[in-house]
Amino acid sequence: MLVLEAIRALLAHTGVPYRELEHEPTLTSEASARARGEELRMGGKALVLKIGERCDVFVLSAACKLDSAAIRAHFGIRKLRFVTAPELYELTGLVPGSVPPFGRPILPCDLYVDPSIPANPRIAFNAGSLTHSMILSMEDYLRIAQPAVFRFATA
Repeated sequence: MLVLEAIRALLAHTGVPYRELEHEPTLTSEASARARGEELRMGGKALVLKIGERCDVFVLSAACKLDSAAIRAHFGIRKLRFVTAPELYELTGLVPGSVPPFGRPILPCDLYVDPSIPANPRIAFNAGSLTHSMILSMEDYLRIAQPAVFRFATA
């Protein structure tokens, strides 16, 4: 719950209005969308990828798929991979499926967002827990998260 509290504190500090929901544990983007009563595309799917020795957060619409070739081309690298569940827990204290779409100061990672995210009026996401979600306006999300944006998703 430390990450959930950190997100609440950030949103309170920046004066960002949001809606928080508590729901049954959700393990997929589709289940999360149903629990939130939101369209799948509004979901921000946050993936932690290992690039060399560092880990970064990549956020794409839950209705899209990751295009790892686009990420490799963007960074000029040959290899990247998802972090393992133990690596994720060691880095963030989180389990797969609970990663929120934030980098610093919430998570110790750089943050990248696919254009499928700002194409929506709001973002819905699991907030450091499989049972807590938040929904906020896209304008507010982009202002406080301050991600780098490039295309790394396919429909």
